[in-house]
Amino acid sequence: MCAYLNRRGQVIRVGVGTPRQTQIPPLELPRYGAERLSGIRCIATHLKPEPPNEAALTAMALQRLDTLVVLNITGTGFTRRGGGATGYVKEAYFAHLKPQESRALLTSAALSKVGTSNIPSPSWSVSLPLSLDELAQQHFLDLVENLEAEFQREFIAQEVDADHDRVLIVGVMTDEMTPQRFQDTLVELARLVDTAGGDVLQTVQQKRSRIHPQTVVGEGKVQEVALTAQTLGASLVVFDRDLSPTQVRNLEAQIGLRVVDRTEVILDIFAQRAQSRAGKLQVELAQLEYMLPRLAGRGQAMSRLGGGIGTRGPGETKLETERRAIQRRISRLQQEVNQLQAHRSRLRQRRQHREVPSVALVGYTNAGKSTLLNALTNAEVYTADQLFATLDPTTRRLVISHAETGVPQEILLTDTVGFIHELPTSLMDAFRATLEEVTEADALLHLVDLSHPAWLSHIRSVREILAQMPVTPGPALVAFNKIDQVDSETLALAREEFPLAVFISASQRLGLETLRHRLTQLIQYAVDSR
Repeated sequence: MCAYLNRRGQVIRVGVGTPRQTQIPPLELPRYGAERLSGIRCIATHLKPEPPNEAALTAMALQRLDTLVVLNITGTGFTRRGGGATGYVKEAYFAHLKPQESRALLTSAALSKVGTSNIPSPSWSVSLPLSLDELAQQHFLDLVENLEAEFQREFIAQEVDADHDRVLIVGVMTDEMTPQRFQDTLVELARLVDTAGGDVLQTVQQKRSRIHPQTVVGEGKVQEVALTAQTLGASLVVFDRDLSPTQVRNLEAQIGLRVVDRTEVILDIFAQRAQSRAGKLQVELAQLEYMLPRLAGRGQAMSRLGGGIGTRGPGETKLETERRAIQRRISRLQQEVNQLQAHRSRLRQRRQHREVPSVALVGYTNAGKSTLLNALTNAEVYTADQLFATLDPTTRRLVISHAETGVPQEILLTDTVGFIHELPTSLMDAFRATLEEVTEADALLHLVDLSHPAWLSHIRSVREILAQMPVTPGPALVAFNKIDQVDSETLALAREEFPLAVFISASQRLGLETLRHRLTQLIQYAVDSR
């Protein structure tokens, strides 16, 4: 039996079973963070003369209990009159968490090696066997106050920014994934979290033949994630794949923290990056389409409303009211996106009427498209070493020499939104007005970051997305960027795999004249193929 008491000595919960079986659900515990304890102690009885086992200590750590007291009962039996059980406390143990000095070193910089899973073991202390008299002489409140003072100092030493989420990443490798592809995915997710403004504390991994339908990872791994998040003081858990609404609810109930998936991180970045009215309405549309199927099961806030005067039955649910409001907003935003689509179509028709050829810059996010646009046209578009630094398409004029006559020729160069592996469907739908800049262009300039270890995978991802376009894009020229940051072996491999490609460095302005010449040939080929 386990009894849970608060610091005033009031019994708040009683359960039959071990501390692991009777632990308080995370969502019912006070959320103080890594610098505080929960203010609850547990007194448990045990029928064997032994200290608390690891399962009981792990339950203590997950709940951040002030103390765990285990009373070992011996001589248990029934009286002759059936008046109940008899026995006495042979010995007692008490355990508590203790500060972990290594935790102060677990900053996002120190843990930049995403893919490692060096989970810090919870640090606890277990007393020697005590008699009841010795146990009664312990000053638990003084102990708790001293512990929380140490936790507070340790927490401050981490230089925690309250505006940044402290993120624990969870990755699952299934049978259809190669180890290298899995590691690349985790590294990219860490970059996404960093771009969104979060601090990556650690990465937890699991290899499974298939995804668990309820919790993605297995039950034991969920407990490990919860304990790791508690130990590190994480405020957010991010999974490397899309989660169903049921999986999110189950994981949040067991971990006790907010759980999001990869798509939600990308949507958050898009919401931060959108500057124009067109970009903002497309991001809002994508967010609402993502949110709509995830409204159910949001707790008492979504419970049924009582019937009012002139109504019958329980009335309409708040969930249904909110769902209809979101559906109306989605319909309105879709109309605005259609209007935007029509407006951009008219602009393209006007450009085509003037017979000005156009080239769309496409590529994986952070390949250097905006930097190249600035280098070729002095566009002064915002650039940064971040994923999805720019969202809104930017079109600038570029003057090049005609391929045959050498006469100066004007073309339009458009910077488009960056692609990413498994681009969320909601983004594809919402940004269709922007992506049409790709399908309506006369030709494509596919820019590749050759300095990225997964550049071959990036090329495949971009081509897969282009293949999903409703209209087949025009001919494409592959240009490898950032050649000043790669070794000779990588350059040789790229030349062997893509003999017709151009090799440049947009930031260092290397190879731009060759690129202009090849663009001239590309435009001539695209115009002749019409």
